[in-house]
Amino acid sequence: MTTVFKNCHFFAGTSATVQQDAWFTVGDDGKLTATGTGQAPAADNVVDLGGQYVTPGLTNVHTHISLDPLTGDGGSATGVVPTTVRAVAHLHQLLKSGVTYIRECGCSFDIDIALKQLQTDGQLTKVPTIMPSGKLFSMTGGHGDLPNTAYVVDSPDEMRKAVRTAMKKGAQAIKVIATGGVMTPSDFMNDPQLSTAEMAVAVEEAHHKGRVVAAHAEGNPGIMNAIKAGVDSIEHGFYVTDEEVDMMLEQGTYITPTLVADWAIPTFAKGKIPDWEVKKAADALDDLYHNLMHAFKRGVPLTLGTDAGTPFNDFTMSPVELQLMVEQGMTPFEAFNTSVNGAKLMKVDSEYGTLEVGKYADFLVLNADPMQDVKAFQQTDKAVYLQGQRQY
Repeated sequence: MTTVFKNCHFFAGTSATVQQDAWFTVGDDGKLTATGTGQAPAADNVVDLGGQYVTPGLTNVHTHISLDPLTGDGGSATGVVPTTVRAVAHLHQLLKSGVTYIRECGCSFDIDIALKQLQTDGQLTKVPTIMPSGKLFSMTGGHGDLPNTAYVVDSPDEMRKAVRTAMKKGAQAIKVIATGGVMTPSDFMNDPQLSTAEMAVAVEEAHHKGRVVAAHAEGNPGIMNAIKAGVDSIEHGFYVTDEEVDMMLEQGTYITPTLVADWAIPTFAKGKIPDWEVKKAADALDDLYHNLMHAFKRGVPLTLGTDAGTPFNDFTMSPVELQLMVEQGMTPFEAFNTSVNGAKLMKVDSEYGTLEVGKYADFLVLNADPMQDVKAFQQTDKAVYLQGQRQY
């Protein structure tokens, strides 16, 4: 049965234009069948949206649903049952915040793979569509070498077997660790970790099955190593250089800035997590703003990702990431377009990311126009729809 949604301002996500006095229809398969303005067509099922603003749901390509954002180490030593309960709660929070599609970037116990299967079977509802990664790939002693969190690999052959194993289990994305990071005390952002040869094997195996590869890469030479390995996205990329930008433009590599992950630590975590961890984040903030916006201005496609689950970076922060992008000089549409780029990175943009005929009707209903003020996405009582069905 077709449902007609009428009396709304309609932002399809394909340009900054917001159509006034709009309507759209959704079929039994949950996909948009028509859009228009003026008089809405007749239908048995009609939803009057009361003059509010309809926008595509957000795509977040960097989440960690198993982590506890109220701890310095993410609570990685927690057992599988409480971690699973926590992960499900985080999925609900993501959807309620307006995120309708996620790519996990490292999940303890491969919990996201199991939850994806439950979602596919219809046993897990009111959560975003999940692209699971399972556990991430780290070297011995590297960033991410935490309990229950990583495949620990120390050669190309070990990487090859681990990636094949992960995909056999159901991993649809692969996450490799190219540099140190904020959450580990024994390394720094400019410490290279997995080698180019090790990461290139991960790329080769993942691409054989059409999977995408993300590289945690904050400083150099690790960013360069990951680009040379052929990864699809650089996660964080705080110290990206012009030489690397040139290579990314040539190869079509994306950057997921995760501004909010670094911003949240000095903003909320002082006195609550170790001082060394706060200092790492605070020292990088101005540099990463400058470098990432420079890469954006040069044409590198940015994606929307928050690193949700890292310290004091909870699962409601995707709209705040958009706000930070605008504060650094992007227009509201340019910031929103990072969500569309996320769907492109994941190769699901034929069905997700924008509100066009033939795509799933995953949308939000807001009180205000997000193209005038991007903070409209932060509305706490927004309506959230998946495939034309209201979830919140």
